[in-house]
Amino acid sequence: MKHTKSRNGFTLIELIIVMVILGIMAAVAVPRYLDSISNAEEAAEDAVISSIRAGLTQYANNSLYESGRAEWPTNPFDALSEKPAGYSTDVTDADVDGEWTFSNSRITHQRADNSRFAWTYDKGTQGGGDDAKIGSLGPRTAIPQP
Repeated sequence: MKHTKSRNGFTLIELIIVMVILGIMAAVAVPRYLDSISNAEEAAEDAVISSIRAGLTQYANNSLYESGRAEWPTNPFDALSEKPAGYSTDVTDADVDGEWTFSNSRITHQRADNSRFAWTYDKGTQGGGDDAKIGSLGPRTAIPQP
């Protein structure tokens, strides 16, 4: 008569192999997840800046129609009919997650990972003379961490 052994669980080796596989999967997934968050925040910033650019164009067209001069506003957010979520009238660089500010001729935004970015803004000069120049909105630049 053959004696059969009943097996009611997993061996230690099987559990260790499963843990190793889960560890490898986590090591691959976490960086990808963090990259996707960063890419999403960058895309959201691009959308806000794109709407500011479109708002500035519309603002200049309205100004040209009304006064004969294509002018940009002192604060670029004034060209938007709806301000972005997190917009603050604080006159310092953004220092809260998701905050957008305008001060010292630059737009600033702070991401959820506390990284900060800025875009230079120049409304241009519309004096009616030879000093007239069109405004500009610069590219995204990282603000060094304090």
